[in-house]
Amino acid sequence: MSDELSEFEQSVKREIDAFMKPGHEPSPSRELPSAKPARQKGTKPAVGESAESYKTGHLVRLAVRTRKLETDTVFEHRSTSISKLEAQLEAEKAAKQAGYPIIGYLIEIRSL
Repeated sequence: MSDELSEFEQSVKREIDAFMKPGHEPSPSRELPSAKPARQKGTKPAVGESAESYKTGHLVRLAVRTRKLETDTVFEHRSTSISKLEAQLEAEKAAKQAGYPIIGYLIEIRSL
């Protein structure tokens, strides 16, 4: 337990140092397998990588849960679809793939 705590403290210290010195990049001690690799300058983002690059579509916000009696969590999905219904269906599918089996209700759909 103390080994994990000291490793966590060192990781946080490296991140704080990297934040305080913008030119200094921290050496990655341990990468999470689900973390996306940072893209280099001058390269185009992959499809679906940058949600800000969408020119058309909808931002869908859903209330989702992992268990029946859990409080709702907001799940946001950006869709390139013009149709609100199709955007909602894409968002529900993405939420289920992200590990939220219970879709509570639709909070809002906003045009981008």
